[in-house]
Amino acid sequence: MTQANAAPAVIAQRRWKRPPVLVLVSIAAIGLLVLIAVFADLLAPYGYRDQALLNRLAAPVFLGGSWDHVLGTDQLGRDLLSRLLYAIRFSLSIAFLGTIIGAILGTFLGLLAASLRGWTGEAIMMMVDVQASLPFMILALAVLAFFGNNLTLFVLVIGINGWEVYARLARGAALSVRERGYAQAIYAFGASEWRLYLRHVLPNIAAVLIVQFTLNFPQTILLETSLSFLGLGVQPPLTSLGQMLGDGRNYLLTAWWMAVLPGAVTFIATLSVSLIGDWLRDRLDPTLAD
Repeated sequence: MTQANAAPAVIAQRRWKRPPVLVLVSIAAIGLLVLIAVFADLLAPYGYRDQALLNRLAAPVFLGGSWDHVLGTDQLGRDLLSRLLYAIRFSLSIAFLGTIIGAILGTFLGLLAASLRGWTGEAIMMMVDVQASLPFMILALAVLAFFGNNLTLFVLVIGINGWEVYARLARGAALSVRERGYAQAIYAFGASEWRLYLRHVLPNIAAVLIVQFTLNFPQTILLETSLSFLGLGVQPPLTSLGQMLGDGRNYLLTAWWMAVLPGAVTFIATLSVSLIGDWLRDRLDPTLAD
């Protein structure tokens, strides 16, 4: 077998290799969080808005609390288990939508820069450089403080984060694929530039974009958590992991579980997706073939 023919076989073998134990555990953890997000209405014992001021700051069961509130209650007497279940739903949904927006926007602009080139492509890449040089957290704080906070604007702000990475990847990969023989042949047979990119180039660079999605997703979760923690993200009466962390910071000495529980879920979610993303990169990136 020649070296050229051996390389695809090695890559295929690496792709189908059984994932490490940590990756399997991470996949199980993310699957569990997704199920919680989908079935939060059925799993939550109480409404996440229900208050009982006479039962505020109740301890969780593992600290001697009542089974009526397995994870205790917060400063307004709201059941922490119910709020945590719904917080997982809102945080994962916002992070997923935000990452999707960034991926679509960046991929479109990257393909546009690769297709048009010239001054249009240079302008797009200049926008990429500007976005990469900006401290995005400060920009997000300014936008949300100036225009006022609502859920739609918040998701859009989250979505703008990271689009420049997709743009660079899409442009570089598209230019590389565009010069290959099959792409040149398709174009020579009369296919339009955009048909070539959408029908033939994009499927060939999809693996790289999927890996980048899994690597950006944890950053988006942390961005949503940070903004909600600062009070500029998800607003009451809705809940999120960042908002629960913000509520619990004033009770670390008297009711530490209010902050530790959502913090632990955030840590598990980001770590799990990061491990899965690293594993996918090793499996799908041909430049890492042994």
